[in-house]
Amino acid sequence: MTGHVHVIGAGLAGLAAALDLSEAGLGVTIHEASPKPGGRCRSYHDAVLDRHIDNGNHLILSGNGTVLDHARRVGAADRLRTWPEALFPFVDLADGRSWTVRVPRTPLGAVRPGSRPPGASPWAALGGVIGLLAARPGQTVAEAVRDRGPMWRAFWEPMTTAVLNLPPTAGSAALLRAALVRSFFRGEAACRPVFAPDGLGAALIDPAVNKLRDRGVILRLRAPLAGIAQSDGRAQALVFAEGTRIPLGPSDGVVLAVPPGVLADLCPGLPRPAPGPAILNAHFRVPPEVAESAPPLLGLLSSNAQWVFRRGDVLSVTVSAAEHSPVWAMGRDDALDLLWSEVWQALRLGVPVPLARRLLRERAATFDQSPAGAALRPGIATGLRNLVLAGDHVRTGLPATLEGAVISGRRAAARLLTA
Repeated sequence: MTGHVHVIGAGLAGLAAALDLSEAGLGVTIHEASPKPGGRCRSYHDAVLDRHIDNGNHLILSGNGTVLDHARRVGAADRLRTWPEALFPFVDLADGRSWTVRVPRTPLGAVRPGSRPPGASPWAALGGVIGLLAARPGQTVAEAVRDRGPMWRAFWEPMTTAVLNLPPTAGSAALLRAALVRSFFRGEAACRPVFAPDGLGAALIDPAVNKLRDRGVILRLRAPLAGIAQSDGRAQALVFAEGTRIPLGPSDGVVLAVPPGVLADLCPGLPRPAPGPAILNAHFRVPPEVAESAPPLLGLLSSNAQWVFRRGDVLSVTVSAAEHSPVWAMGRDDALDLLWSEVWQALRLGVPVPLARRLLRERAATFDQSPAGAALRPGIATGLRNLVLAGDHVRTGLPATLEGAVISGRRAAARLLTA
C-alpha cells in the first residue's frame, strides 16, 4: 500500500497503527468520534476531584513489552515507573489478615511459602498451573483449575476477574493462560508492576499524538464514521455522520480501530464478540498523609472492592465484572460509602472522610471474554482488500488489555504495508 491511510479511532490501537504507517512514509489521517483521543486509555481532569484521573485502572507489568516499547518510541519511557520488585500485597477483610505475594524468579520458586497466599500448598499452585496450561479450547477457568482451596480464593478468582472481567465460572481459560504466560509464568522479571504517576494519557496517548502531529498526521475529533461504501472487494469511500464523504483511491487503506458495537454497525457481516460486563471505578481524594499510608497497589478479598490503586493523593477502587457485585444496584452515595468503608478498613485508617469522591460506571468495558465470546473475535483481515481491523477485541490471542491493543494496531499496520 502506497497511498493515504485513514485510521478510524484514536484509541491506543489506532495510534499504534498510525505510528507504524506514518513511520513508513504514508500519509495518515485519524478520525475519532469523541472530543479527545485515547479511548479507554485516556486521562482527564475531573472537576469533582480536582485531579487528573485515568478513565479506568489498567495494570501494566514489566512483561508487557509491546506497551513499554510504545512508550519508548513516543519518547515517554520516563513517564512510567517500574516497581523494583514483583510484590503484590493483599488484605482479607474477613479476618484482617494481610500478606504479600512475592513472584519468584522462576516458576520452580513457587515452592517457597512467600510466593503463594497463606495456606496454599505448592502442590495446589502447581496443579492449578498445570490445569490451566492443559486447558482445552472452550473451557472456562473453573473447568481447567479444579482446586478450590486457598489458592483458588486468593489467586485464581481475583486474577480471573481482574484480567478477564468475568468470574472464573465464565472466563476463558485460554485467554487467562495467554496473559499469565507473558507475566507470572515467566517469573519475577516479567511481573514488576509499572505505574504512570501522571496518568496513562500522559505516558501513552498525548506523546503519541504529539509525535504523529510532528509527522504531519491529521487528527479529526468529533468525526464519527457512519458508513463505508464498498464495491469490487474494496472500501471505496468513508461516509461520516456530519455528511463528509471521503473517496478512497486505489492505493488508499483503512484501519478500523473501533469497539465491537460500532464495528457491528459498520461491518454487519463480520463476526464479533458480544459486549462484556461493566467495570466500576470509585476515586477518593484524601489528605496526603493518608495516601502515603497506602501501597501503590493493594488487592482486597472478602470485599466488593477488588483492587486499590494509589496515584498521588487519590485512592482508586476497581470493581470488575461489576454487575455481579451488590454495589452495581446501589445508588451513588451508598456505593461510595460502602467502598470507602472497605478501603479504610483494609488500610486501617480509622474512619477519615475523603476530601472528594467520584463514582464511574463503564458499561461494556471489555468484550465478552468467555470461551464463546473469544471464539467470535474477528481477525485483522476483512473481506475488503484495503480495510483491516485493530483493537483489543481483535484476535490477538490476548485478553482485552493495553498490550493486546498495541499489538493489534501494529499488526494491522503491517498488514496494510504488505498488501
